[in-house]
Amino acid sequence: MDPVTIFIVATLMMLANGWVLGLMRKDFPVALRPCTESWRTATLLLAGSSVLYAFQYQLPLGVASPLANGLVMLGCTGYLRALRQFYGLPDPRWLFLPALTGVLGILWFAVLQPDTRMRVLILSACSTFLLLASFVQLVSQKSSEGAHSRRVVASLFALVAGFMVFRAAYLLARGISPSFDITGEGAWINIASPMITALLPVVGTTAFLLMCSERIGRQWELAASTDYLTGLPNRRTLITVGERRFAERLHQRGRNLALAVIDIDHFKAINDRHGHEVGDVALRHVAEHLRAACRGSDLAARHGGEEFVVLWDGLDAAAALTAGERLRALVAREPLHVGGASIAMTISMGVAAAGEGERSFSDLLRRADEALYIAKATGRNRVEIAV
Repeated sequence: MDPVTIFIVATLMMLANGWVLGLMRKDFPVALRPCTESWRTATLLLAGSSVLYAFQYQLPLGVASPLANGLVMLGCTGYLRALRQFYGLPDPRWLFLPALTGVLGILWFAVLQPDTRMRVLILSACSTFLLLASFVQLVSQKSSEGAHSRRVVASLFALVAGFMVFRAAYLLARGISPSFDITGEGAWINIASPMITALLPVVGTTAFLLMCSERIGRQWELAASTDYLTGLPNRRTLITVGERRFAERLHQRGRNLALAVIDIDHFKAINDRHGHEVGDVALRHVAEHLRAACRGSDLAARHGGEEFVVLWDGLDAAAALTAGERLRALVAREPLHVGGASIAMTISMGVAAAGEGERSFSDLLRRADEALYIAKATGRNRVEIAV
């Protein structure tokens, strides 16, 4: 297959990927649409450069090649921008500087001072910089989210960057004719070029879509396990974790497990007097205290309404009572400040520790709930421990 045919085939594959991305755009969450649109634009820019490379001899010399080179650098810029948008990062001030510098340099050495070697060097340097910046963006991520697909995309950027360096070194070492005939001597490097560079818009697009899919799946998973208002785990997650830890306790004799059921005192009065929006702020206020008081293995969850649960791993009854009293005092001494008003808040709490005869996590939760009822009935703003 000759280089021109390779360029045409690569163009068709890039256009197909750009078309698929365009069709899928509305199916992505709003937060992912900017990055998918940037990736699609970059893919179409590379498709445009491939068309120009394939038909450069039907256009004026000094026009097609510089324009194609410019589209390559802008395409690399688009991929870098798409990755930064994917991770919620703003555009750096220098984002378009490599492509702009490269375009101006190539125009200079194509029109004012023709020098094919310098054009190859400028294109390779600018494109490699942008590709490696994308590679660094991917490998610098600490999250395990989409790790496999992220490694695939990062490997593609590294491979294409390495090929750009090799291609420049090969062409500069063997000499380049002013016409730079892609079908002439040494054409194998020009056959390889569209095949390698097409990896990003073709294989890379598939891997990038997988990254987006994994992000969406993770968001759905979080939505199913997290309370939308406070950001704490919801009742479903609490029951799942609690039952697992209770089962682990049965297999590890001597392992302590305790929990507290917590209720905001006079929450209805806060809603009635200040409105439901302030009530929501009050829920988040208490949730933040619970989250801050938890150790690494502890779990704070919203049980429903104004009721929360804290699950302590490794605490016996006495230690759980101490932890609960410390948490109660923390909430009592830090009022809620909202709209210029200071609202005193207190909580009531029922604490239960798993005993030798405990049969299930639901029994432990029920005993703590009964202790909470006693705390509320005997004056509120207090901690009661289940017998």
